[in-house]
Amino acid sequence: MRLLFITMVTLLIATGVGIGATWMTTTRGTEFGTLTIGAWTARPKTGTADVDPYARATITRNGELPIGTGDGVAFTATTDDKKKPLDGRCDILVSGVTPPARFWTLTLYDRKGHLVANSLQRYGFTSQELVRGADGSFEIRVAARSRAGNWLPTGGIERYALMLRLYDTPVGVATRTQRDAPMPSISTVGCPS
Repeated sequence: MRLLFITMVTLLIATGVGIGATWMTTTRGTEFGTLTIGAWTARPKTGTADVDPYARATITRNGELPIGTGDGVAFTATTDDKKKPLDGRCDILVSGVTPPARFWTLTLYDRKGHLVANSLQRYGFTSQELVRGADGSFEIRVAARSRAGNWLPTGGIERYALMLRLYDTPVGVATRTQRDAPMPSISTVGCPS
């Protein structure tokens, strides 16, 4: 009887640890196959047959449709370049250039992956509608209040994520550094006190 009791307790503990580990990896993600450049993070293998089982479970749990590896790659940022969380009450500057791509989009999402409601119904920018400098660089102001130029409204939400999708790009699994893929910088330029 004692052996049966010990076996049952061991199985219950193992089941709890397994379910807990699975929940943690599907809600917080894993570092397997992750590409990080500055504040931007991508998982280029997500849209391939080589996707790891944890990423597959995360995709299933979230219900998201990843970009196929032949189509492009999606980068996400939840902090600025100094690792400060993106705050919708602050003024954030996304500036610089993007890696080579035929087309790209930059979209603002809340932390649950939903578009952020705003009176302008402006949820992001595309590479074709952005106002650029003579050298091809750009500046996008992400802020709660109206700004001149390329302005992306946050609606004043506390935390959000930016997603930069690059379509038809050489950026992928073999990319490792900022030199391989020049990503835009993200900086917090002002917060209300």
